[in-house]
Amino acid sequence: MSRDADLPISHWSRLWLYCFGALILFFLIAPSVIVVVMSFSGSSFLQFPPQSWSLRWYTRYFESMEWREATGVSLKVAIMTTLVATPLGSAAAYAVNLKTLRYGNVALAVLVSAIIIPVILIGIGVFFLYARLGLNNTFTGLVIAHTALALPLVVMTVLAGLRSYDMDQERAARSLGATPLRAFIEVTMPQISLSIIAASLFAFITSFDEVVVSFFTSGGDMSTLSRRMFTSLRDEIDPTIAAISTCLIILSVILLSVAHLVGASRTRES
Repeated sequence: MSRDADLPISHWSRLWLYCFGALILFFLIAPSVIVVVMSFSGSSFLQFPPQSWSLRWYTRYFESMEWREATGVSLKVAIMTTLVATPLGSAAAYAVNLKTLRYGNVALAVLVSAIIIPVILIGIGVFFLYARLGLNNTFTGLVIAHTALALPLVVMTVLAGLRSYDMDQERAARSLGATPLRAFIEVTMPQISLSIIAASLFAFITSFDEVVVSFFTSGGDMSTLSRRMFTSLRDEIDPTIAAISTCLIILSVILLSVAHLVGASRTRES
């Protein structure tokens, strides 16, 4: 072995890697920064850099009945999707993790298939199915469709937490007389709570940001915010979109920050 192989790698020798990573981060963050800056423009059209500054587009968003109704629909659907997808996905992940299912791998593949199939195909299929069932432009139809899209993320997130958890603890509780449900709630769930919280956040964000399936299955009074934004961009270049996008960015940052703080507090307690 050469003597050079034993020398520690300095930060100067990694400078090219740091620069490359910074360029990638800049490429990913720059579009969001541009949208945020444009949202404070006083111009009547999207302009970067802005020639004047104003909060007129935020005011227009919060004063518009159409935008408020679309936001309300998205929030209601996202909350209901989270409440449905999180327990269903957690139960499915628990069943797969037990490895008692005869076709567990097949079940897992079916559960996560929504990630593999192009969303446009899912949207078209859901549209024709809902046309027969009368679920297009309904709250129930949106929740079912969004749940199907959020379920794979919930399953994979909770499954990752379960695979790092020692199931012998739950078996010990059951050997002492606890029912399977009680053993899961009182022993297993508290120790994988971070995975469940992360899964619920993924479900909420997936539903709230969904565009393609919502475009096929929502409309009229049941138009989601993402569909309303897409329609507005198609028909006219409205700077209100930049203001709404900024609000969504802030919401995502808040949710991720809350998840991080909860995770940090649980880590300190343990």
